[in-house]
Amino acid sequence: MALKITWYSHACFLIDTGDSNLLIDPFLTDNPLAPVQSDSVEADYILVSHGHGDHVGDTVPIAKRTGATVITNFEIQNWFVGQGLENVHPQHIGGGFDYPWGRVKLTIAHHGSALPDGSYGGNPCGFLFYIQGKKIYHACDTGLFGDMKLIGEEGIDLAILPIGDNFTMGPDDALRAVKLIEPARVVPIHYNTFDVIQQDPDAWARRVEKETAARVTVMQPGDSIEI
Repeated sequence: MALKITWYSHACFLIDTGDSNLLIDPFLTDNPLAPVQSDSVEADYILVSHGHGDHVGDTVPIAKRTGATVITNFEIQNWFVGQGLENVHPQHIGGGFDYPWGRVKLTIAHHGSALPDGSYGGNPCGFLFYIQGKKIYHACDTGLFGDMKLIGEEGIDLAILPIGDNFTMGPDDALRAVKLIEPARVVPIHYNTFDVIQQDPDAWARRVEKETAARVTVMQPGDSIEI
């Protein structure tokens, strides 16, 4: 069956596998673009890429309400345990794990990871999902790096890439990332949430489709696609 992928703005996505809901970086409260509230989102698993508040977001209240298993790095996992979460699974960069819905491997991300209270958040990461024969790369918050080419060698069906600049790759480097990864389809993220990351995603999409073979889908908050 097709995977349904919903964008809740910024870096937050919900992947519906048909059997499980995977929620990524659930920054909803205090997010001016979020189309839903944290108390209305369902999750069986929550994946957190790094410790910044706009990615940890509402993980704790959603996990407590739903009983979702939280997947993140070892250091952030320890912090979540201190916040009262019990269902946590630590991984680290380069390591994968098989879950009932499929597999996820943590990838390199060049960014920071301090937690909201200043605690050490370990290394930031991206996520490479293997679900029902599909491969989805969510780069999360990162700058451009050459090993994106290695990720692309997996044969990526969908790449989710930041374009906002200032804190992450901007449009130029995100275009270079597409050329390294060579995905079938791309969705731009992490833009327009704040003034400092204002971008024109449609202009970026035109550049990508002119210079690469990838198809770009510019989503609006709350939109869903299927792959």
